[in-house]
Amino acid sequence: MSDVTIWHNPRCSKSRQTLALIEERGIAPVVRKYLENAPDEAEIRAALAVLGLRPIEAMRTKEKEFKDLGLSKDSDDDALIRAMAKVPKLIERPIVFNGDKARLGRPPEAVFDIL
Repeated sequence: MSDVTIWHNPRCSKSRQTLALIEERGIAPVVRKYLENAPDEAEIRAALAVLGLRPIEAMRTKEKEFKDLGLSKDSDDDALIRAMAKVPKLIERPIVFNGDKARLGRPPEAVFDIL
């Protein structure tokens, strides 16, 4: 079993490119389609801790739902995490995990140093 996991959205070009780069290295990652199998608040907190990012830095702030939920770049971190758990579309993608490391695949090549 692979230690590499990708929070993947097959409709996202960056997510598809990142998955392809991982597979080209001979790694068969666990693919979590996070829109269908949404992470809960605890998983999101753990991911942010490993990424070393604040919630706003791992959010898709241009999505309609971000504004619809009354969120802003100044929103409380807990409110942002709750929103990501409730509306996983707001989570920036893809996120790749390998053991105790993680990277946001933007650009896709950003994941190389943890593979």
